[in-house]
Amino acid sequence: MRALKTVFAVAVSAFFIATAARTQQKQTSDSEYIAQALSAAPEAVAKGAAVVRVEGNGSVRTLRTGGNGFTCMIMGMDKMCNDRNSMEFINALMKHVPPPDKVGISYMLAGDTGASNTDPHAMGKTADNHWIVTGPHIMVFGPPSKTLGYTEAQDPDTNKPYMMWAGTPYEHAMIPIAPAK
Repeated sequence: MRALKTVFAVAVSAFFIATAARTQQKQTSDSEYIAQALSAAPEAVAKGAAVVRVEGNGSVRTLRTGGNGFTCMIMGMDKMCNDRNSMEFINALMKHVPPPDKVGISYMLAGDTGASNTDPHAMGKTADNHWIVTGPHIMVFGPPSKTLGYTEAQDPDTNKPYMMWAGTPYEHAMIPIAPAK
């Protein structure tokens, strides 16, 4: 268990350090941050999820321990709640190493503020990186997601399931549950 906590802490730290460098979050109280982070997941998942927050210096602070294997956080402006396997996937993405051969689930019920659909490491919108914004959705990581048969279009209809970062090691399924606001 201690080893799992260490791996998890390293994964979260690496992810948040990279995210902190990209976007400065508006400072909110811990209680407001917790409420916002938990809004990423269904109530039943949020109820037992841990909440972590990246500090200005890149360190990660646990605001709330959890017991269901999910961790909720705010990355830049985006709120998400990830299971252990999706945290490993995100850690691999941030380190530019191959992702694990595991299925993972991530909730983003508040939607996102956008990302390149062709470059997993893009830090902002460019004229040719196919920037897309998706409303409330879940993400499915891992090899089985690639067998779902969803479109791999660079500019998909984000109101329908699609594959993000198709053809890269970080390809995963995006499953919208409501339109973007």
